[in-house]
Amino acid sequence: MSGKEKALWYVGALVIVLYALLPVAWIISLSLKAESDLANKSFLPTNATGSNYSGIFSGDGADLFLPALRNSIVVCLISTLIAVVLAMFAAYAIARLEFPGKRLVLTSALAVAVFPVITMVTPLFNLWRQIGLYDTIPGLVIPYLALTLPISIWTMSAFFRGIPWDMEQAAQVDGATSWQAFRKVIVPLAAPGVFTTAIIAFFIAWNDFVFGISLTSTSRAQPVPAALSSFTGSSYFVQPTGAISAAAVIVTIPVVLLALVFQRRIVAGLTNGAVKG
Repeated sequence: MSGKEKALWYVGALVIVLYALLPVAWIISLSLKAESDLANKSFLPTNATGSNYSGIFSGDGADLFLPALRNSIVVCLISTLIAVVLAMFAAYAIARLEFPGKRLVLTSALAVAVFPVITMVTPLFNLWRQIGLYDTIPGLVIPYLALTLPISIWTMSAFFRGIPWDMEQAAQVDGATSWQAFRKVIVPLAAPGVFTTAIIAFFIAWNDFVFGISLTSTSRAQPVPAALSSFTGSSYFVQPTGAISAAAVIVTIPVVLLALVFQRRIVAGLTNGAVKG
């Protein structure tokens, strides 16, 4: 590319980055403003304060935020682990085996992945209350699998199709069983794809709001996105904007760290999955 074209690409990339980071910067600014400073329309706080952060960790909001943070971590890790393990076996069968309805399975997984979540809430709410899963950790893990498992199957099947079939056959010729060939040959080769799928599934579960607000009501199982809607101000007429902004910043940090630390693995996994299939 010529120098002018490179300059245009850099300018375009800079505009996109600024557009994406502006809401994050605005939330960070709000989280550093005192309650009396929230009416100030300036971007930067007049007197930066950490009272909003101390409030959600040791103040009035700690009893609501800390249990919700724990619930989110537990629920997201469990649902991600189950989704990745189940998707690994399902994707292997789809990529390696021939059976009737294989295309239907992939199509159904994609259809469920884009299915409106709000349509599932009311039936689940009634069913969960009847069988005792309402406001419980398992009552959130199961619906989260409906979000993470279909996209995990769809994504991971592309990675398994990209693995040469000859390598598994060679392991079986050397005396390995089908399970040993899968565990010692296929899984290590598909590790970038499995890791990428796990990160995507974790992000989907971490950001869910509809299931969290509809299927929980107390700190026993309520995740962070739902708990943020329950924050209260110092009085009835005061909006807890600063506390909500501080909690939103804290919740965003794990996602940003995962994306930055494992950026190379995610890109490598997505690239490997796009080679074939």
